[in-house]
Amino acid sequence: MSAEGTAPVRRRDSGRSRELLLEAAAELFGERGYDRTTTREIGERAGVDPALIARYYGGKAQLYIAVMRAEQGDTTPADLLAPERLRELLARVAHRGPGPVFRAAALPHDDPVVQDAARAQLHSRLVSPLCEHFTREGLDRPQLRAEVAVAAFVGVVLARNGGAFDELAAAGPEELFELVHDLLGGTLPNG
Repeated sequence: MSAEGTAPVRRRDSGRSRELLLEAAAELFGERGYDRTTTREIGERAGVDPALIARYYGGKAQLYIAVMRAEQGDTTPADLLAPERLRELLARVAHRGPGPVFRAAALPHDDPVVQDAARAQLHSRLVSPLCEHFTREGLDRPQLRAEVAVAAFVGVVLARNGGAFDELAAAGPEELFELVHDLLGGTLPNG
């Protein structure tokens, strides 16, 4: 208390609060996935009021997308036909579940801003690197080929978590790797 008997005014550092929320969200989304992480848990881990998620990011989906942007940085990820990239994505989705970016490929988000951001991430992280790969290979219609391949991959990811396919849901990422790689590689012509 100050000399006048009133509590001192605590100043909020919005930049630091944003940073703490981003770090906490990255940890929790990594540990539990998008669906199993609540805004309350993110706020608790960050040590800030969870209402600040809406204030600074607009909501949980927008925070998830901000985490993805921060993780990617300025680097262009490898394409889906690169074995290490495909393995990493299959393992990540098996652990975290499909987030808003994968879902944007199948169902539009209620919020058009979130949908646009998720769509942009889907294209920059998956479609564009694959389109570049197909362009380097001299294949016709590389954009369409990339979109078909990504749609097939996202379909497998969403179906694996949808509960309609028991064996697909039970398969581990490494079991799926060869099958998915062969499926995606089928977008290339033989010979």
